[in-house]
Amino acid sequence: MHKISPSTIARTAALALALTNQILSTTGHAVLPIESAQLVSTGLTVAAALVSWWKNNSFTPEAIEADDYFYKLKSGQ
Repeated sequence: MHKISPSTIARTAALALALTNQILSTTGHAVLPIESAQLVSTGLTVAAALVSWWKNNSFTPEAIEADDYFYKLKSGQ
């Protein structure tokens, strides 16, 4: 059985949290108790999106199997 890596889950959760925060902030809801909440919210969303986009997030069994094969080749096994 193939498992989704904890780092993939963490990056996906961070992106979901950042996007939710951005949507709430854009609709006028006070999410962060500071004056520059919009700037902080946008920065958080951009950072989470870039990290999630840059990293390899394998969810399907085929992608996870391909990652395992890649790491075995890379380590010389």
